[in-house]
Amino acid sequence: MDIAEPAVDTAAGQMVKDELAEKCQKLFQAFLEEFQNSDGELKYLRDAEELIRPERNTLLVSFTDLEGFNQELATTIQEEFYRIYPYLCRAVRNFARDHGNVPVSKEFYVAIQDLPTRHKIRELTTLRIGSLVRISGQVVRTHPVHPELVSGTFLCLDCQSVIKDVDQQFKYTQPSICRNPVCNNRRRFLLDTNKSKFVDFQKVRIQETQAELPRGSIPRSMEIILRAEAVESAQAGDKCDFIGCLIVVPDVSQLATAGVRAETSSRTAGTQGYENEGVRGLKALGVRELTYKLAFLASHVAPTNPRFGGKEIRDEEQTAESIKNQMSVKEWEKVFEMSQDKNLYHNLCTSLFPTVHGNDEVKRGILLMLFGGVPKTTMEGTSLRGDINVCIVGDPSTAKSQFLKHVEEFSPRAVYTSGKASSAAGLTAAVVRDEESHEFVIEAGALMLADNGVCCIDEFDKMELRDQVAIHEAMEQQTISITKAGVKATLNARTSILAAANPVGGRYDRAKSLKQNVNLTAPIMSRFDLFFILVDDCNEVTDYAIARRIVDLHSRIENSIDRVYTLDEIRRYLLFARQFKPKISKESEDFIVEQYKRLRQRDGSGVTKSAWRITVRQLESMIRLSESMARMHCCDEVQPKHVKEAFRLLNKSIIRVETPDINLDQEDEEAMEEEEDNQMNGHDVPNGDANNQVNGHVNGHVNGHVNGHEDTNGDNSESHSGKPSLRLSFAEYKRISNLIVLHLRRAEEDEEEEALKKSAVVNWYLKEIESEIDSEMELISKKAMIEKVIHRLVHYDYILIELSQSGLKGSTESSGTEGQEDVTLVVNPNYTLED
Repeated sequence: MDIAEPAVDTAAGQMVKDELAEKCQKLFQAFLEEFQNSDGELKYLRDAEELIRPERNTLLVSFTDLEGFNQELATTIQEEFYRIYPYLCRAVRNFARDHGNVPVSKEFYVAIQDLPTRHKIRELTTLRIGSLVRISGQVVRTHPVHPELVSGTFLCLDCQSVIKDVDQQFKYTQPSICRNPVCNNRRRFLLDTNKSKFVDFQKVRIQETQAELPRGSIPRSMEIILRAEAVESAQAGDKCDFIGCLIVVPDVSQLATAGVRAETSSRTAGTQGYENEGVRGLKALGVRELTYKLAFLASHVAPTNPRFGGKEIRDEEQTAESIKNQMSVKEWEKVFEMSQDKNLYHNLCTSLFPTVHGNDEVKRGILLMLFGGVPKTTMEGTSLRGDINVCIVGDPSTAKSQFLKHVEEFSPRAVYTSGKASSAAGLTAAVVRDEESHEFVIEAGALMLADNGVCCIDEFDKMELRDQVAIHEAMEQQTISITKAGVKATLNARTSILAAANPVGGRYDRAKSLKQNVNLTAPIMSRFDLFFILVDDCNEVTDYAIARRIVDLHSRIENSIDRVYTLDEIRRYLLFARQFKPKISKESEDFIVEQYKRLRQRDGSGVTKSAWRITVRQLESMIRLSESMARMHCCDEVQPKHVKEAFRLLNKSIIRVETPDINLDQEDEEAMEEEEDNQMNGHDVPNGDANNQVNGHVNGHVNGHVNGHEDTNGDNSESHSGKPSLRLSFAEYKRISNLIVLHLRRAEEDEEEEALKKSAVVNWYLKEIESEIDSEMELISKKAMIEKVIHRLVHYDYILIELSQSGLKGSTESSGTEGQEDVTLVVNPNYTLED
């Protein structure tokens, strides 16, 4: 390296020695040879023997050991790291040569770990240049690995003499003059690549993490230079600690750009016709100002918090045993105690979301998402995902974003993004051109950054359609494919997606199915394992509880939260439980198949139309959820009780929000209520009118108190026509309306005028259901019901239109009953049948 190499004073011919650095080299070598660990064996001897292997060249040294051995040496290394680094590497080389058969030409490097203080990117000022520091940040962009010239061997083209070991760093340096005393060549040299030394070199860009950002600031980024064994140790999305030193490099990218900064006016104009030469060293670039920028030369990369969600989650080799070894005895006892907890499921839910009241199903779904199913790979190499995707649809102010924020803060690799503000490239990955090398590199988007974590997407329904399509592949195949600008790549995005969406009209309309309520395409809806619908209902009990909860939270924040387990304990437990790979037992298999068949049949029968059709994806969802349940209880086998809970959750999320029953007597009731109001609610109403009369205090429900009698849905024998209060379930109402619509459309096509008459339609319907009618009473009630249904379809739902002889029915209101009988019914041309 530049600084450490002895400089040659050509006039006197004497060498300048860096005595401090050489002293450090001796001390460091003594440290390597003498330092013993607690067992009394030499700590670094085995590591040095490892260095004999051709792929190894870096010795990892703990800073705490250095401090224990010699405080002065440790302080000097920390303050003068850049100056001393080559000498430390030389000490490692000597140490390795003493203890093994190492090739002469092999270079060795030293990496320091366990530095006590960690700095933020914002704190790196010129004061820290050259000293040993540890910074942390999130990797956002990685460049390909290149070879870098460390020391070059040159051939003089004039006298053919060889000049060895010309040091290079961040630039290409030719010898200043040929070493042959006769030859005066200063320009013409040829690099001999076979005899020069190269090292792996990679540039990585890191960015401040969300947590350490000051308010209102844009995150800063910093270029990190990795060498030798440190390359490829950080992937996009990792939160890492980098230990090394801050250096200053010429900002070459600014020199290359043409424009305002390039030319400087003062130097260009020469006097008396002679052109001034300007800066001599950079002749090839013309006259330009040279600027410098800070970069970080890292010697060691470590995951920020390896125990919980650093890089090691991704390492497949980790087992429950190795995680147990990383914990202290006390921590392990706590994890064991949690695994024995009978009420674990509930306790974890309340501890994770202590500030959210109710919504237990959503909490359970999110908890199972954090545990995740077991990813599998088939014989052909197809991967089956284990991650669970959850979507929460709900009215405003039902704590949707609160759930997302909680998960983002809790989960180690979680990315929070909003749907409206993110583009397809921002969610998946962008191909950008590097400023210096001008080659294309991939910059990770939200889904890549959340690899092996959770990606929380708020306002999911407000995303552009073309941006939603970008998520299709990531949600099922768990990869992101890019073919742009000559870059063809398939990147991993093994992430669970937690999305929150608002219904189409702002509020959830119970009369419609989920598909009509949410502005999402069918492919995306089927990719979600769980759909939770949060409806903001008025309910005195829950409203009181929620209000108490919120007021309590605002008045005393710390004391109102009662957690059974702390977040750290849950993180530890989560990491441990995720190592289990539960297998499905035989009886669970049969149970899953049975439940799936039930769901399919119910879906096909069309009576309780579910929110979307049951596909094989829902079967896989059930398997994933049951594996996740087994994982949570640290079981090696999926048992039927786990499947039962998974099926219950899936069932909750599949069936549409219950639509209220259709009240066919609505008009009469309203008239009655008006009449009651006119009588000041004080007088009894004659018994004859009691059929449809509702006590004014019951919210429009028929089965309230009628004249002091409890009217239990049709047991009112005192009613004058003897028919029950007319109520239909929504499914039944829909079925009848679809039957009528289909019949009318068929009649229209066949041009049967008579079949379109209202009386003809009523008779046709009664004929259709004659097998169900046993008595005359039933016939009368069914006839009354179908008339009411048709009335409702015309006047409330506007699905049918009534036509009389002279045009639309509305214009001939005054015509008598004879006219009413002759009404012709047609289907509204704009009406489309639901699937």
